[in-house]
Amino acid sequence: MNLPTDQNLSTIIKERHSVRKYDPTYKIPKKEIENILDEATQAPSSSNLQAWRFIVIEDQNIKKELRQIANNQESVETSSAVIAVLGDTEMYKNVDKIYGMNVEAGFMDQATRERMVSNTMNTYPHAPKETRESIANFDAGLVSMQLMLIAKSKGYDTVTMGGFNKQQFIEKFDVPERYVPIVLIAIGKSAGPSFQTTRLPLNEVAKFI
Repeated sequence: MNLPTDQNLSTIIKERHSVRKYDPTYKIPKKEIENILDEATQAPSSSNLQAWRFIVIEDQNIKKELRQIANNQESVETSSAVIAVLGDTEMYKNVDKIYGMNVEAGFMDQATRERMVSNTMNTYPHAPKETRESIANFDAGLVSMQLMLIAKSKGYDTVTMGGFNKQQFIEKFDVPERYVPIVLIAIGKSAGPSFQTTRLPLNEVAKFI
C-alpha cells in the first residue's frame, strides 16, 4: 500500500461515510482484514499500553445471532464481517512485554524501560476501574477511526454501532471481566448509498485564542 499524500488522505476522510447496506455475497479475505487491523493498531494509545482487543465475527450463523443483540441492525448480518472493539481495563498487565519489545527493537534503552514500567505500575493498578475504562474507551476510539479510514483506502465501507446490548454480548462471546465491549464495526462492500451527513461550521466548534 502506498503511503497516502495529503491530498488522497483528505479524499479518503471526505469520502468515508456510514454504510448500512452491504452486498451479502461479498466476503473480504481474512488476510485483508488482518492487514487492516495490523495497520489500525499503529494508532496512539495511553502510555502505549494498546488497551484494545478485537473479536472478528465472520460466521454467518453467529452474525445472525449478533444481529438480535445489536437491535436488529441489518448491517450486522449483510456485511463481510463485524469487528467488535473491546477495551482492556487491565492494560497495565502488558507493560513488561510492550516495553521489552521496545528495547528489543532499539526504540528504548533498558533504563528508560525500567522507569516507564515503574511509572505505569505505580499509576494504573491504583486507578479506579472507571478511570481505566475511560482510558480504554478513548484508545478504542482512536483505533476504530484509524481502522475505518484504512478500510476506506482499500475500497471497503464501514459503519460503527454503539447500539447493542453489551451484557448480552459479554455472555454470548464469554468476554472476560477485564474487557469491556465498546463498539461494533461492520465492514464490507456497499450495496446502497452511504449515509450522508452535514457538519457544524468550524466557527461554532473551534476557538482560536
